[in-house]
Order: sequence, then structure tokens, then C-alpha cells
Amino acid sequence: MSGLIPVAEALARVLASVPGHVEAETVPLAHASGRTLAADIVATRTQPPFPASAMDGYAVRGADAASPGATLRLIGTSAAGHGFSGRIGPGEAVRIFTGAPVPDGADAILIQEDAQAEGETVRVVEPVEPNRFIRRAGLDFTAGETLLTQGLTLDARRLALAAAAGHPRLPVRRRPRVAILATGDELVAPGENPAWDQIVASNSLAVGALATEAGAEIIDLGIAADDHAALAYAFRRAREARADLLVTLGGASVGDHDLVQAALAREGLELGFWRVALRPGKPLMHGRLGDMLVIGLPGNPVSSIVCGLLFVVPAIRALQGDPRAGEDRSEPATLGRDLPANDGRADYMRARLAVTPGQLPVATPEQRQDSSMLAVLGHAEALLIRAPHEPAARAGDPCRIIRLDRRLL
Repeated sequence: MSGLIPVAEALARVLASVPGHVEAETVPLAHASGRTLAADIVATRTQPPFPASAMDGYAVRGADAASPGATLRLIGTSAAGHGFSGRIGPGEAVRIFTGAPVPDGADAILIQEDAQAEGETVRVVEPVEPNRFIRRAGLDFTAGETLLTQGLTLDARRLALAAAAGHPRLPVRRRPRVAILATGDELVAPGENPAWDQIVASNSLAVGALATEAGAEIIDLGIAADDHAALAYAFRRAREARADLLVTLGGASVGDHDLVQAALAREGLELGFWRVALRPGKPLMHGRLGDMLVIGLPGNPVSSIVCGLLFVVPAIRALQGDPRAGEDRSEPATLGRDLPANDGRADYMRARLAVTPGQLPVATPEQRQDSSMLAVLGHAEALLIRAPHEPAARAGDPCRIIRLDRRLL
């Protein structure tokens, strides 16, 4: 379609305009969840630091426990945090528990199910092979080994690994500062009473939630009236707050009351693009205002949220140095109903999912796809992606979806 750029090109331009990742800071492990690593993490210790038992039982010499009926003398106990410091000699055994150090001289674990304790001795019921049920030192990782690389997003499993590797604090990218500005005389804040010709603003809350989940610090600029002076004041506030990204909501088109683009131009906006071959979300704006990245989202609620997912979230991830910021997050599914041929815009249709174990999910687009209908989006479980000029499709055909019931990262 004339004047519209493809979605992939628009995203590539947004990511290319990110000047570089934000600076690093060091935070305690307890405050690092969801943050992006700013440097590789190297193990400061070996895990486990000693040969450890993988089972409850008896530490023995394999040669002494090779025959059923053999009897061994118990000489002590090795428990986690309370290891046996002596050495096992011929005909001896040490009671041992999972995770405890294997005493010197032992080369196998006779598990308790294969043994019979008899006072100060233990009898072998089933023989054991050497090295059986022993976790060697360094089985998990060794000191000096790189365990996590910069750009990774820290979650529960990665934080656990960093802790086990001896790191109480981690270098992470600071949270990008994202200023969010809703615009329009028709908007009032939640909790206020709208006049008969007004509505309650919802886009800023939704986009703020997306940005927070992506790792941003939110600067709420509130609602600006359809007035050049009010918009200019809001832009100055964003700059004074040193926002890395300004997200405007609404007013980016060229109607008589759509003043955002013109007001930004007065402030020196370097326009990157405007209008994308996308449904919902055609009037999407992108540019830079000095050092600040600017993304102007459409005012329709569904358009705003869909474009937030497609463009704002990747930009925030790129600001944090995430090498996967622009990767395709779609997955395969099966179409749940017939669809006509698509026009020249990529379509992100709100859809329900039917999930059967072992099969691809079945995505059925809602009948009503108006970009103002938050109730439809609120009950949708996925966005069904249709490429520009895609031919008519039938139920059962393969398709691609972006799930809405999963975290972004």
C-alpha cells in the first residue's frame, strides 16, 4: 500500500535507531529478577566442591561391596554440612546422606535399599559398582567457567545459578526510563467522572504494564490536551526526566485534532517513519528528539496495545542490550475457521485458543476485530498473524500466532 512500510522494516528501523544500551549498575541478587546482565558471569567456585553422594546409603570401597552378604564395619556418618573427616579403609563403611561429602577412600555408594544395617555393621544385599551414585567434584560447573553471558534476562533459574556460583551482586543494565504521554481532550484519568463526550484513558496503563514487564522504569506524564503548548510542556518534562524513550498515545495522525506529530516537529523531531502496513495500528510514528527515542502509538486501545507489543517492548529490550530484542516470538498453530484473502496490511487478529496435548493449538479469530474493542482483546489468548496479501484460508490450515497468555521475556 502506497506510503506504508512493512512491519518487519518498521521494527528494524526502530531497533537501528536505539543509540546503544543504557549504562550498567550493580544490584543485589534479590533485586536482579527481570534485569538484563551487563557482563558475563564467571563461576568463583566449583560445584559441587567435593565428590558428593547422590543417594542416602553407605560410602564404601567398591571392592568390599562386590558380593552379596559381605559385612562392613560402620565407622562414622557423613551428612550435608557435617562431613566425615576420616578415611575409609578395607572392610569399612560410613553412613552417608544425599549431598554429603564422600569420605576419602570410598569409591561407591551402597544405597540403603540394597543394604541391611545390623548394629555397628552393614551387610551388602545387592552389590554396587565403583563410582556408582557419586557426583564428582565440578559435575555442575568449575571455578573460572563462564555460566551466564551479557544480554541475558535474569529469572529464577539464572539467579539460582549466579548464587551457587558465588555472586551476591550482579552487574545489570539500569532500567530504561520510558515516559508515557496520553493525549486528547476526550480523555480523563481512571477514577474521574467523564463528561458525556469523554472516555476513561486506558492505553497508558496498558503500555506502562508492557514496558514494566520488559524491564523499564515508567515516567507517567499523564494526559495532555489537544494543544501545542500542553504537548510542548509534556515533551520538556520527558527530557528533564532524562527519558530514554518517549511513548505518545494518540494524536499521531494528521487530522485537525491530531497535533502530536506537528508538536514534536516544532521541538526538533527527526522523523523516522510514519504509517505502517499493519492492522491494527497503521498510524504508528517513530523518530528521535535529541537523545530521546520517540514512538507514537495510535489512540485506539487495541491498536495501542498491539503496537506496544510489536515495537515498544523490543525497543526497551534493545536499550538493555538484549541481543534477542527483535526476534520473532510467533509460533505455529492451526486455523480454527475460514478466513477471506487479506489486503495489503499485516493483520494481527484477536483469537481464542483451543489446546489439546500433543497437538498444535487451534486459533479461532473473533468475529469482531474493531480496534476500539478492549473486551475482545481482554478475552483473546493470542494474536493470529496474517501476512499482507495472504490468500483465503480454510479451517485446519497452518497459521502463526503470538500468545498473549505468556510473559514477554
